[in-house]
This record gives sequence, structure tokens and C-alpha cells, in this order.
Amino acid sequence: MQRIVRTTARSLLSAHGATLVLLDGDLCYYADEDSMSPLWKGQRFPAVNCISGWAMFNRKTVAIKDIRFDERIPQEAYRPTFVRSLVMAPILRPLAIGAIGCYWAVPHTASESETSALEALAAAAGDALERFPEGLPARGFLS
Repeated sequence: MQRIVRTTARSLLSAHGATLVLLDGDLCYYADEDSMSPLWKGQRFPAVNCISGWAMFNRKTVAIKDIRFDERIPQEAYRPTFVRSLVMAPILRPLAIGAIGCYWAVPHTASESETSALEALAAAAGDALERFPEGLPARGFLS
């Protein structure tokens, strides 16, 4: 399921990278990615310091044209990567359980259709995660 989500997200939005993030207590777990170069797969970050955590806690999709000028972005985590723009959609069931992010190496303004497509994928991913929670790492997901 993780492979399908990240590959579909990247393809749908013609992004340079996509990630599936799961909420693990107070941490954002970057569970999987499909990207032109490595990002954060397998790493955990405090949710209060992540844009994925921001999307989950605020229960809304966030699009950032240039990450260098947004105070919600932890610059030290993004500086070594290609990421310049992003859109992050929360996975809500009804509480946040994760997020799906897409990234671009150039300034990119996410269109309404791109945002809607990512939100629809996040809803479908939430449905799948609810049905098959045993497929997730046993670290408190969905609890």
C-alpha cells in the first residue's frame, strides 16, 4: 500500500518526489518515498517541527511555492535536499494519522486540481490504513 500511495502521488502531480508520512505518537515517521534523490525515508522528526505535522494538526492541506521563505519549514532538514516547493495533504480518520507530500526541485504553485488529487489520494490512503492496520509498523499507529 505504501508503494502505491507514494508512486501514485508522484505521478498524479508530476512531482520530483513524494512521501508517505505516518503519525507515530508525537513524531512524524517518513514511512516511504518515491523521489529523484533520497529524502527522509525511515526517519522520525518531532511533529511540531514538520510541515507534515503542521498539515495533520491543522487538518488542512498546505502548499508552499518556495520553502526557503516559509517559517514552518525546518530549513536544516531541507537544505541538503533538492526540495524547493511542496504540497502536503493530511490523512484524517477522523483524527490525523498521516500525510502525503509531493515535492518539486523548482518553485511550483500547486494548482487546485493537483491539491484536490492529493487530497483524494489521502482520503483513499486513510480508508486503506483503517482496513489493514496490521500492515503498519507496530509503533502506535492508529491508536
